[in-house]
Amino acid sequence: MARTMVKLAAAWLLSAALPQAYAAGPVVTTEHVRSELVAHAPDGIRPGSTVWLGLAIAHQPHWHTYWKNPGDSGLATTLAWKLPAGVEAGAIAWPTPKRLPLGPLMNYGYEGTVLLPVPVTVPAGFKGTSLKVGLHAEWLVCKEICLPEAGDYDVDLPVGAPLVASKALFDATSAATPVAVKGATATARVDGNVLAVAVRGLATQPQPLEYFAEDAGVIDYAGKVDQQWTDGVLHLRVPLSPQRTESPAALKTVLVAPGEPAGWTVSMPVEGPWPAAAAPAPAPAPLPAPAPAPAASSSFLLTLVLAFFGGALLNLMPCVFPVLSLKVFSLLQHRDDRRRAVSGGIAYTAGVVLSFTALAALLLALRAGGDELGWGFQLQSPLVVTLLAALFTLIGLNLAGVFEFGGVLPSSLAGHRAKNPLVDDALSGALAVAVASPCTAPFMGAALGVALTEPAPRALAIFAILGLGMAAPYLAVTLLPGLARLLPRPGAWMVRFKVLMAFPMFATVVWLLWVLGQQTGIDAMAAVAALLVALAFACWTVGTPAQTRRGRALLAGTGLVVLALSARFAWPLLHAEPAAPAQAHAGWAPWSAQAVEAARGAGKPVFIDFTAAWCITCQFNKRTVLNDAALVKEFGTKNVVLLRADWTRRDPAITQQLAQLGRSGVPVYVLYGAKDGTPQVLSEILTVDQVKAALARI
Repeated sequence: MARTMVKLAAAWLLSAALPQAYAAGPVVTTEHVRSELVAHAPDGIRPGSTVWLGLAIAHQPHWHTYWKNPGDSGLATTLAWKLPAGVEAGAIAWPTPKRLPLGPLMNYGYEGTVLLPVPVTVPAGFKGTSLKVGLHAEWLVCKEICLPEAGDYDVDLPVGAPLVASKALFDATSAATPVAVKGATATARVDGNVLAVAVRGLATQPQPLEYFAEDAGVIDYAGKVDQQWTDGVLHLRVPLSPQRTESPAALKTVLVAPGEPAGWTVSMPVEGPWPAAAAPAPAPAPLPAPAPAPAASSSFLLTLVLAFFGGALLNLMPCVFPVLSLKVFSLLQHRDDRRRAVSGGIAYTAGVVLSFTALAALLLALRAGGDELGWGFQLQSPLVVTLLAALFTLIGLNLAGVFEFGGVLPSSLAGHRAKNPLVDDALSGALAVAVASPCTAPFMGAALGVALTEPAPRALAIFAILGLGMAAPYLAVTLLPGLARLLPRPGAWMVRFKVLMAFPMFATVVWLLWVLGQQTGIDAMAAVAALLVALAFACWTVGTPAQTRRGRALLAGTGLVVLALSARFAWPLLHAEPAAPAQAHAGWAPWSAQAVEAARGAGKPVFIDFTAAWCITCQFNKRTVLNDAALVKEFGTKNVVLLRADWTRRDPAITQQLAQLGRSGVPVYVLYGAKDGTPQVLSEILTVDQVKAALARI
């Protein structure tokens, strides 16, 4: 049977779904940066000496992290040291940043490789033979999207021996660190909506300089700085931010000459009074806390009951139907063998329940380890989606009669399968869970959000009952003869039915390819489609009768070569940068916390659609409710800002936001009023009337 293919892919699916763990050590690597804890002590570590430690961050192309003042958006990297008693770490000696324009915004940060060095003082009485250093670092790495990341590092540095392996990196960073110019002075005064600055004593020829403000909340970072040199004095007119919230008595800035790696630090008192500052921007509205765990046993029992019925409803979802059709076909084959039918139903149920529980346990463990993941996370991996597409292609080809598993499996594996048919039933339950879990949100969105905040035993119990509910209809048919008799009797029609069942498999492949296209782009989707064609050709060569053994081997060898070449072409595309989130129609913008704050700061309502390509309910709601002409018109009438949080690929920022809303999966729909700070969280089963009613309340 086609279910045997699950056995060949189970290990691949599990390993590909696991995100990379950040083990303690000198190096931490993510998808976007490689970071390393490095040290520099040319004279060795000695009592009373100063050692330089630092975090070296190598960014992937076009990704960046931020300076101590990130500018209009972003977040500075933070370093938390764990050092022996008496050993003290100073502040980061920030290298000169670069300007990072983003639309109308201007940020300050770093691309390529940057070192954030810190001086560490070793006390005179230090007597250890080594210096044990621990570091916890957190940074925000951005491209089109921003992702919070973190790493834990530890090194054990020997005392006395020179540490010079990173000398070139520390020297380059020192050369790029801003310095104070001896004898240089500066003053500033507020002149209307600009800051008038005069700098004297800079050791440079008259030329335009870049201006980096160290103080946040004062200037318009993207505004044009007018410059003029007069008798060796640099006059600057720096536009103030319309949303200025600070009025410091003195300011610090970094001035950088074109082409120079380092700048000059300039401190300047502000002469005269500041005009009244704008009111501080309102803090983001507090999100509702995750629903508390049920206090009474009756509440927990009610949660279990709801989980059971939610699981049963999963059988109506299109993503589950192809696997369920295989089970019905298997049941029809063994209709007259009650013992085989009952044992198969129990094995399928065990596979579903154990897989739901194992997937939930894995998710809980990864979340406890700091990974920002939510329910349905396995379909956020392009490799997992590709493997599932290949698996469903194989199943469909088998059902269509292109080849038979019994003819291609090794005799030992075929014999093991014949002796252990229940393994096939259990693994088909695991396959059902793999494709069904993303479909649980419409019925169990809030409950799953609560479950993931429960103590582990209760959380696992909820997921086990969810799996039991999903398997219950099929189990009932196998256990109750009256229900089994409602099924048609076996006959010649089953051959046609078997071929017919291939088409839901191929339809699932189309859906998975569409999900892959949303994740990685059209090139990767086309490459995987070509890979599936090569897979179909390989199956045909294996299943096509040949008159001679040599001819059969030649056909099979050709098919395998074509398959290998296709896989080699598709592999790098699956690891390419995520595709930019596609918007369903004009009017929607990508979600970010900054976009929400900006819209609400401007007094506009905000509607957020938390969605994913692999979420069928999301796509249905998007193309019906959210695309309704009357609703679109009402959004425009009320000047609602429409934001779409695309969770197709793993995004820790969206995962965190969902957790704050008490959810662990999508779809989720949230409406903020222009003034009311409390968001409305709408139902996952969205209707036009429901959204209109929510709009009427703001």
